[in-house]
Amino acid sequence: MAALGGLTLAWGAAPAAAQGKLEAQYEATLAGIPVGRGAWNIDIQDDVFSAAASGGTTGILKSFTGGSGTGASQGRVVNGALVATAYQASTITSKKKEEIHIVLDKGNVKEFGIVPEPPVDPDRIVVTDAHRRGIWDPMTASLLRVPGNGDPVSPEACHNGAPVFDGRMRYDLKLDFKRMEMVKAEKGYRGPVVVCALYFVPVAGYIPDRPVIKYLAAQRNIEIAFAPIAGTRVLVPFWLKVPTPLGPAMLEATSFITAPQPPRVAKTQ
Repeated sequence: MAALGGLTLAWGAAPAAAQGKLEAQYEATLAGIPVGRGAWNIDIQDDVFSAAASGGTTGILKSFTGGSGTGASQGRVVNGALVATAYQASTITSKKKEEIHIVLDKGNVKEFGIVPEPPVDPDRIVVTDAHRRGIWDPMTASLLRVPGNGDPVSPEACHNGAPVFDGRMRYDLKLDFKRMEMVKAEKGYRGPVVVCALYFVPVAGYIPDRPVIKYLAAQRNIEIAFAPIAGTRVLVPFWLKVPTPLGPAMLEATSFITAPQPPRVAKTQ
């Protein structure tokens, strides 16, 4: 699910406070074969928010590359915008465990680290201090905030882009509107989604000759569909489709349960 956070956007602000929550389950497939499952929980209050995801490989893939991962972000809601203050992620495979943390202040990285610290690769494009200013972390970048007063599930939601820093790599993600669709989860949400084209632009922290980077940067057929968190103007991915040489890779919600939350009542003395 951390990858999912890295392939989506957060943008926009509005003065009205809104509160809602999401509990979702996702299944990943490759050429129609299940290869992974994940969960995503998001809680948006009038002044704070939190998001947490977890996932792991399943089926045949687990026999070869068994692994799991988690990601979490938390922060403040400022004039309707989600402003992260901290991000953590960890991955565990049969070979190693890696943990990443990022501390942010108004979109600028104050502190970050990877444990264990990766070796220096002379072929990797260096991430500078300038690359770590004005960015989104991967998890908060998964929450697409649509400004305005109309229906947030609209073509305007795709008129966005975001700079992302994941602790190792700095990249840009860009959206373009493609179409509207209706979806139906096995459990929970049924209704409209807005489908956007998704473009990946590497900036720094990557090795230019790495095939997967070249492949993703060249792709013009990646699609992502956004559905709403009830009670808010925040959209989150319902499904993501990425073409691969082995067939289409897809991450899709099987359960998408969302509800508005009542405003918190101030305590009286």
